[in-house]
Amino acid sequence: MISEQELISRKETLSKRRDELLERLDAIKKDYGKGLDPDWEEQAMQLENAEVLAEISRVTAEELNKVQQAIERLEQAIEIAHRA
Repeated sequence: MISEQELISRKETLSKRRDELLERLDAIKKDYGKGLDPDWEEQAMQLENAEVLAEISRVTAEELNKVQQAIERLEQAIEIAHRA
């Protein structure tokens, strides 16, 4: 069985990953928030990149959800280990 300390360590690792993913989503949101450049060529490039950003955002949100679920499971396991 995994020790309580190991569970806590894993939770800390996942919490760091969660923070990284949240930062990535925030950066994407800020990029979208800038709007389109007045230059037509730059707009074309931004629109091409928008599809890539949307996919990165989707994959990041998916991973974030999985990480959050794992953190919640670890918290439950830590609570059980603490009571034992």
